[in-house]
Amino acid sequence: MCGVLGIISNTPVAQDIYDGLTTLQHRGQDACGMITYDGKFRIRKNLGLVRDVFHTRHMKQLCGNVGIGHTRYSTIGSGGANDAQPFIGQSPFGVMLAHNGNVFNSPQLKKEIFEKDHRLVNSDCDAEVILNIFTKALTKALRQEKTIKIKPSHIWQSIESVYKRAKGAYSVVAYIAGYGMIAFRDPHGIRPLLFGKRTQGLNPDYMFTSESISLALLGFELVRYVGAGEAIFIEEKTKKIHTKIIGAKEHTPCIFEHIYFARPDSILDDISVHKARLRMGKAISKKIKNAKLDIDVVMPVPDSARTAAIKLAEELNLPYREGLIKNRYIGRTFIMPGQEIRKKSIKYKLNPIKMEINGKNILLVDDSIVRGNTSKKIVEVMKDAGAKKVYFVSYAPPVKFPCLYGIDIPTRQELIASGNSIEEIRKFMGADELFYGDLPDVEKACLQGNPKLKDMCMACFDGEYKTGDIDEKVLKANADARRNQRSCGRVEDISEEDEQLNLV
Repeated sequence: MCGVLGIISNTPVAQDIYDGLTTLQHRGQDACGMITYDGKFRIRKNLGLVRDVFHTRHMKQLCGNVGIGHTRYSTIGSGGANDAQPFIGQSPFGVMLAHNGNVFNSPQLKKEIFEKDHRLVNSDCDAEVILNIFTKALTKALRQEKTIKIKPSHIWQSIESVYKRAKGAYSVVAYIAGYGMIAFRDPHGIRPLLFGKRTQGLNPDYMFTSESISLALLGFELVRYVGAGEAIFIEEKTKKIHTKIIGAKEHTPCIFEHIYFARPDSILDDISVHKARLRMGKAISKKIKNAKLDIDVVMPVPDSARTAAIKLAEELNLPYREGLIKNRYIGRTFIMPGQEIRKKSIKYKLNPIKMEINGKNILLVDDSIVRGNTSKKIVEVMKDAGAKKVYFVSYAPPVKFPCLYGIDIPTRQELIASGNSIEEIRKFMGADELFYGDLPDVEKACLQGNPKLKDMCMACFDGEYKTGDIDEKVLKANADARRNQRSCGRVEDISEEDEQLNLV
């Protein structure tokens, strides 16, 4: 996952973009970047968190009333500084672009762009692939009409070219120097993108972002979400807004956003993340009631599981307590690059409050179980703190399939639920009981927030890839690419613990 935002304003945007990126930091911790424009592109990007990459000296140089920012979490590429977004294309006029998602045929496109389009993609990031497809098509459209003035029709043609060539999920924000800002979403709208407006004086400011919290912080009003296969172009001089549905198919946004990734105070596709998680907690409470367990207290694994745990405790008429305190200066272990780094960080990421845990039967609630190592360590922490029994609840269903749409789960072998039964997973984790949410309940909890939506992307749970172009051959190619990254030292080896579970 990544976080992307773009602002076209009447005043300098660098501070707004910086503040907006801090609200999206949870979406990517590998790297971040910002490009602004004031007659020339001003750029700053590097590895690290927003607070570490941007210093006063950088902010002073990021001049201009328009800009794009990005927080990166690697799904394609080495994760090095060269892969940090946004990217710049020099022709036509100069284009900056960033995106959130994953183009799973990026390696083939990169080769095709070099051999057929005679353009060099100089990074391993799929955003640069999208940028080259877009700028190539835009240049072609201008030449065909023998004009140098960009019209909305030229932009629609260029985006259509991206839709035809780029496979996967992507929400894109781009800016053409001197012309305006563009945003578009993949034909299924899998990755989120929202559109906001702020009125200051006569002319409004506009913003595109991955989550609504960015809009709220900066005083923007949520206009609406960008639709599946929809493109929006805002002219820089007149602020006129042009919209067009170009490649829309059934809108199926990612369900994992609501389970784990998005902030609970965000609204995505008109669905409140907070309310969706409340409904997930209520749904799984029925399964816990039927188990007739001796439970003393309900506790969440902070932070994303807190909302569902509160509702679950309410439904079970049990006390809710905070038993694990999170060190907020340690990043999310799930999105740390490399399994060994992830395992090491768990040891000092969460600290137990022993007086709340000792001698009690704990119903421990988490959002999901992916690889299983984090959950195993958390159960160990609870029992070391004196818990008599630990009943573990994942309100998400078992994660069994890789995601090729932007979540870093590229191989089945890394997923503990892919080749193990619930009982085998329970034994590995050391939990006394293990409960998973049911997929129909989780889907209903989300769709209830927006009756206009009829389906969601749940491929990581059910293996049904909404783009319709992912088969075993594609999955194998992506798994092989992942293994090649490991052999090149880009990603650390899977642990011996996983090998013992037949996860490799």
